[in-house]
Amino acid sequence: MKKIIKYVIIDILRNRIVLAYTLFLLLISMSVFNLEDNSAKGLLSLLNIILIIVPLVSLLFSAIYVYNSAEFMELLVSQPLKRKTIWLSLYTGLAISMGIAFFVGAGLPILLYAATATGLTMLLMGILLSVIFVAIAMLAAVMTRDKAKGIGVSILLWLYFSLLFDGIILFILFQFADYPLENFMVGVSAFNPIDISRIMILLQLDESALMGYTGAVFKQVFGTTPGLMATFLVLFIWVSMPVWISARKFNRKDL
Repeated sequence: MKKIIKYVIIDILRNRIVLAYTLFLLLISMSVFNLEDNSAKGLLSLLNIILIIVPLVSLLFSAIYVYNSAEFMELLVSQPLKRKTIWLSLYTGLAISMGIAFFVGAGLPILLYAATATGLTMLLMGILLSVIFVAIAMLAAVMTRDKAKGIGVSILLWLYFSLLFDGIILFILFQFADYPLENFMVGVSAFNPIDISRIMILLQLDESALMGYTGAVFKQVFGTTPGLMATFLVLFIWVSMPVWISARKFNRKDL
């Protein structure tokens, strides 16, 4: 298992797309912090870039990599190795590689210019988003044989989590504006890891004060120790569930 993980990590970190992704994050991060005189403003400017670019690249690159590794996986399956071990090794290698790419591209500038609780929260959320969307991409890839269809599903998932989910929530809030939906919003946010990450970072920036009573509810829930533990439990489920389901699918899949 260690050899497979090592091979996948080395192979990915030498990939031009990953190198370009890392360089892009590095240039954007350095530019944002150098243009802003306040590190908090720099983090706020970097927030939307991380919440959009990181899930998109993690989804697309991971899905494409899985499809392009079909022959490699067939070779491994022919060896005396469990399919579950092969799949988990591939996931671990992808997750570590995308996490390293994010850490070098955005994490180092954050540690250099904004090594605060907010900066560390953003760094942690960026790594978790990378890991989560690698898991979602592998689930999408194992569900269908067709490469174009799998990549299309990955793009649709990114659109849903990044754009459509917020649109649906805004529609519900508009339709039921006369009802107290603050607690409902807290529960619904668990169904989108991007929303959870955004809330956690905004609470650290004290931007929740601009959100009125809803922001106060979020701070009351996510700002406490039990709330933080529940948040990380939800994010852990977002990692483990897609990996577990995709591993079961791969174990039964006819290669």
